[in-house]
Amino acid sequence: MTSTHGASDVAVPTFSPRLTRRAALAGGVGTLIEYYDFSVYGFLAVTIAPLFFPNSDSTASMLAALAVFASGYVVRPLGGVFFGWLGDRYGRRAPLVATIVGMGLCSGLIGVLPTYESIGVIAPVLLVLLRLISGFCAGGEIGGAATYIAESTPPDRRGFFGSFTPFGSTFGFATAATVVAVVTSAVGTDTMTGWGWRLPFLLCFPLALLCLWARARLEDTPEFTKTKKEGRQAKWPLLQVLRNNPVAVLRVIGVAVATNGTGYIGLTYMNIYLIDDLGYPAGDVSWLSAGVIALACLTMPFVGLLSDRWGRRKVIATGVVGYLVISYPVLALMESADSLLFVGVLYLAFMVLNALLQVPAFPMFTELFGGSTRYTGVALGFNLGTILAGGTAPYIATLLVQQTGDRQSPAFWVMGAAFIGLLSLIKLRETANTALPR
Repeated sequence: MTSTHGASDVAVPTFSPRLTRRAALAGGVGTLIEYYDFSVYGFLAVTIAPLFFPNSDSTASMLAALAVFASGYVVRPLGGVFFGWLGDRYGRRAPLVATIVGMGLCSGLIGVLPTYESIGVIAPVLLVLLRLISGFCAGGEIGGAATYIAESTPPDRRGFFGSFTPFGSTFGFATAATVVAVVTSAVGTDTMTGWGWRLPFLLCFPLALLCLWARARLEDTPEFTKTKKEGRQAKWPLLQVLRNNPVAVLRVIGVAVATNGTGYIGLTYMNIYLIDDLGYPAGDVSWLSAGVIALACLTMPFVGLLSDRWGRRKVIATGVVGYLVISYPVLALMESADSLLFVGVLYLAFMVLNALLQVPAFPMFTELFGGSTRYTGVALGFNLGTILAGGTAPYIATLLVQQTGDRQSPAFWVMGAAFIGLLSLIKLRETANTALPR
C-alpha cells in the first residue's frame, strides 16, 4: 500500500510500526557500538600515549597518540563511498552488518597489541593500521544507520526516531567513559598502565556479536525495495550525487563540521583538558564524563520531537548560536572553578547544545538526497565534515593550548565550527514533515 504526502504528491510506502521500532533500535545499537569502539581510544589516550609513543616530552607523546586517533577519520570518506555504493546499489542491510563487524574486530585487536617496549616501532605501525581499517568501516556506519531509519519511518516522526542515531553515537562515548572509569577504579592506575587498558578494547568483541545479532534480523527498507522494484538504483552513486546534488553535499559537510567540531571537544578533548590541564584525577573525570554525556543523551528524543514540530533548520540554528555565545565563558569558568560538580554543570550545558545540532542534522541529511544516492550522499558529506572537524578536534585543541599557552583557546575552534554550520543553513529549505525525495 502507498499513501501521498505533501505538496509534491509523491507516493510513499505505508510504514509498519514494528519495522520502524526495529530500525531505530538496530540503528541506535549499531552507532552506540561504533562510537564505543572509536571513542574508547580517546578516553585511554593519556594511558596509551607513553606505551606506544614513548617520549621525554609528555605533550609530544600525547600529540602522537591523538594523531593516530585522527588517522582513523582520514579514511572514513573512502569507506563511506564504498559502503554507500554497496548500500545504494544492492541494499541497506548488508553494509550495516559488514561495517559493525569490521570495526569490532579491529578495535578488539588493539587490546592484544604488544607495546613499543616489546616490539619497537612495529607496535605503533600496527596501531595505526588497525585504526585505519576501523575508520574505513566506520565510514559506512552512521550514514547507513541514518538512511535506514529515515527510510523506515513516517515523515512526521522522522526526527524522533532519527534521534536514535545520535543517541547511539553519543551514548557510545558515555559507555566508553563508564567502562574506562570502572576498569580504572577496579585495577588501579598502575595496573591500568600495565595491562588494564586492554580490557575496554577487548569488550569490543562481544559488543560486535550483539550488534551482529540485532542487524542480521533486519530486512531492507520499504524505500529501497521500491527503488529496486522500479529499477532506479544508481550504477555509480558517487558520480551521480556529485553531479546532481553538489550543494546538498556541501550543506551536509558544513553542518557536519559544526556537529563534530563542537561535539568532539566535549566528547574527547574535555577529558584531556580536565586531567592534563586542570589536574583533576583521571578516575573522577571518567565518571564525570560518563554522567554528563548520558544526561545529554536523555535530551535527544525530546529534541527530535521538537525538530518534527518546529523544523530542523531552527533547532540547528539555535544550537550553533548557543556555541558562539557560551564556548569561551564555559572554558574560562571551568579553569577558575574549585568544584568538579560545578565543572560538570558547565560541561552538561556544553553537551546539551550539541544535541540541538546532532539530532535534527541526521534526518535533515537524509531528506536532501534521492533514494538512489541517499546512502552515498549522507556518508560522503558527513565523513568529509568529520575529517575536517571531528577526529582532528582533540589534536588541534591540544596544539592550540601548547602553542598559545591559553587554556581557553580551543573555544575559538568551537566557535569557528559553529559559524560554518550557521553559514550552511543559509537559504536551506525546511525538510521536516515532507516525503523523502525520489
